[in-house]
Amino acid sequence: MRAPKLVFFALLLMVTVVLAQSQQPPARQTGVLRLRVKVNDSARLRGLARKRFFLIPGTIEQNRALIDAIERQTVLSRDCYYQRIGASAALISWLRESECESVYCRGVEQEFVSGPKAVPEFATAFAAGQKEFGNDETARQWLTTNLAPNVRDGFYRTQQTVLQTLLKQAGTEVHSVMTNRDGTAYFTDLGPGTYVLSNLIPTEVGQTFVTWNCEVQIKPWDLATEKPYLVSNRKDRNVKCLGTEKPKPACPID
Repeated sequence: MRAPKLVFFALLLMVTVVLAQSQQPPARQTGVLRLRVKVNDSARLRGLARKRFFLIPGTIEQNRALIDAIERQTVLSRDCYYQRIGASAALISWLRESECESVYCRGVEQEFVSGPKAVPEFATAFAAGQKEFGNDETARQWLTTNLAPNVRDGFYRTQQTVLQTLLKQAGTEVHSVMTNRDGTAYFTDLGPGTYVLSNLIPTEVGQTFVTWNCEVQIKPWDLATEKPYLVSNRKDRNVKCLGTEKPKPACPID
């Protein structure tokens, strides 16, 4: 009698396991989008570094109101912002050299604190740091703490105000990534479907503003092992998302 009971309990256990597995939700299917952003500013073709891109669920038409808002916005260039606040030509040149939106995007080397390449704002902040910290190296490393807020990151904060307004209009399911130094970025854990790839705020490339708004199809289990999704401001057969360029206007006179 014992053997039939063991068989019965074994079968009961198998049925229980099968039922439990059948009641579990199916595994979520997700995909990956690998961006490669390359721009030509009339000087050279280069990867677009440290720029943020967004994936907005839905088609172009479903996001028409948002895209119209993106295209209608009045954009102030980095140079115009810093000219408006009275920044030195040396600081504007230093920011432009690495396409920086704030002084935090690169280290301030000694040559920009003193000597022929010195940036006046950096030199003044460095001198204040020497008195505060009593050490030249510490003063240089903490130089940004002695810069005026509008010089330090005012342009970045201005852009963030515009960006948050657009993101609020886009909704809560927006994904974002920032490109690395060679212009590569990965969107991960994406549900399958249609998205709009956008930079939301036009990107400065040379003497133009570039805006990207392109539909992207994400497939389940797409691991981005094929060619990257190429984004550019120059037409090419391999480019999947071509930006719209507008010349940068002259700086407004206050």
